[in-house]
Amino acid sequence: MWKLVVGFIAFAALALFILLKSGGDIDMSGEKHDVGAGHAEPAASVASAAAPAAASAPEAASAPASGASQ
Repeated sequence: MWKLVVGFIAFAALALFILLKSGGDIDMSGEKHDVGAGHAEPAASVASAAAPAAASAPEAASAPASGASQ
């Protein structure tokens, strides 16, 4: 049983060493609760995606009614 624990610790240490040396963006400090930083860019892309849809809405409203509604 103790061999499994030692093996796990050795494997975890080797994995962390490789990840840290490979230049990856590893942050071991826990969760970040900065609300504005992570969600600013996606909110802007959603707003820009909604703009073309809103621009085409008046065109759809001015289209002639279908034959079924007459």
